Amino acid sequence: MIDFRHQFVDMSKQELKLETGEMVKTCPAAMGYSFAAGTTDGPGDFDFTQGTNSTNKFWSFVSQFISKPSPQQVDCQKPKPILLNTGEVNFPYAWQPSIIPIQLLRVGQLVITSLPGEFTTMSGRRVRNALTKIFKEDGKIANATVVLAGLSNAYADYIATFEEYQKQRYEAASTIYGPHTLSAYINLFSKMATMMVQGKPVAAGTAPPDLLSKQLSFVLPVVMDSVPVGTEFGQPITDAQMVYKQGDLVTVTFNSADPRNNLMTMNSFLAVEKRSSDGSWEVVYTDSHWVTKFEWTRTETLLGRSSAVISWQTGSDEPVGMYRVRHSGYHKPLFEDPQPFTGVSRTFKVVGKSKSYKSYINFVHKNQNRVMAYQPLE
Repeated sequence: MIDFRHQFVDMSKQELKLETGEMVKTCPAAMGYSFAAGTTDGPGDFDFTQGTNSTNKFWSFVSQFISKPSPQQVDCQKPKPILLNTGEVNFPYAWQPSIIPIQLLRVGQLVITSLPGEFTTMSGRRVRNALTKIFKEDGKIANATVVLAGLSNAYADYIATFEEYQKQRYEAASTIYGPHTLSAYINLFSKMATMMVQGKPVAAGTAPPDLLSKQLSFVLPVVMDSVPVGTEFGQPITDAQMVYKQGDLVTVTFNSADPRNNLMTMNSFLAVEKRSSDGSWEVVYTDSHWVTKFEWTRTETLLGRSSAVISWQTGSDEPVGMYRVRHSGYHKPLFEDPQPFTGVSRTFKVVGKSKSYKSYINFVHKNQNRVMAYQPLE
């Protein structure tokens, strides 16, 4: 059995009845004072401390220039003292989301709960327990296993329990929809789980606004790329050695260009190639492999020059043979669109550890007089 449910919900306007019979609701997003205090392993600055349940005149004065929370917002978020009233700020667009995706996926007895945030340990347990009960009792899946997948599809900060929220440490101050955030999530996921075991669909909900065209970026665009006179893009600056032993680190530095010109999606900035018996080259590693690394550095800002260091950590049992390293990318001429380039290192040999020092030296001496001039690829 493979099944799923997905729904968009407005977490700033959820109303629900607790087990006590009390009707409660969630709030527009807001960050508390203890959010700015950070955590024990990553403390914040200034005089913010965890566990703060009261406001500070100075910071209240400063924060109201961003947005002064309404009396309803202050009451809804209690006991959190509001530092950043993000849910009531919409310039240039919403500072934090209100419409959030929730999702359940079932594969046999495995149920994956897609959580759109960071749930505390106890919050996660309560979600898991509530859903396990539904799938085992209502769904009659005796061996149902509910797992939690955090930070899925969206990010709505932390989700603390009601009890944790009262203490207002970092995670609670970052629980943006108020003290009943967890209860609202459990209520929504429980309804979704019930619909799943009954084989019924759920309403898709209203999708969040597409802000792609409105997002502000303060990162300067690529104006141009260049290389020193007499050199080319992709040309090695520091070439590979002629021989490496199994387990050695191969490093080549190339003339490069800004990677933002083309992110090489479904492609690669690098390739380690091995020469086959027929003389052709076979790609054995790309930048998707753990044994390789691509490090780009802007070397001269005004001239638009940069370099790329490509590293390959050979394995202790790496197949011996002849190899080369290829670097690919796009460079941007001034007033023109980015253009592709590619370049290769010299051909080098990977030898086994059992090779004697004498045979290693003999190979180097045999090849040291060969012309290793850079040849740009067609």
